[in-house]
Amino acid sequence: MGRQIGEMQFTKASSKGQVVIPTRIRKRLDIKEGSIFAVAADRDVIILKKIDPDLSAADLKSMRLVEEAWKDVEEGRYGVLSKEAFFKELKEW
Repeated sequence: MGRQIGEMQFTKASSKGQVVIPTRIRKRLDIKEGSIFAVAADRDVIILKKIDPDLSAADLKSMRLVEEAWKDVEEGRYGVLSKEAFFKELKEW
């Protein structure tokens, strides 16, 4: 069975464009002052990924894959998979 994301929280941007990450999420992800994030955006979607200060090759690969996936969607290079085919491909990653 799939993993649930969790309770949705809301926040808003300040006049400087700063966004507060709600306390429950900060505690769950152990986000402290100085935590580092990778930020990606496309249209109205913003993705934040907490990054270990010692950025690993796996983190860099994940960020590249997300960027490539967005490009594929934008350029119409995507297809619809059955549930079984999707999970099979996901396991191969």
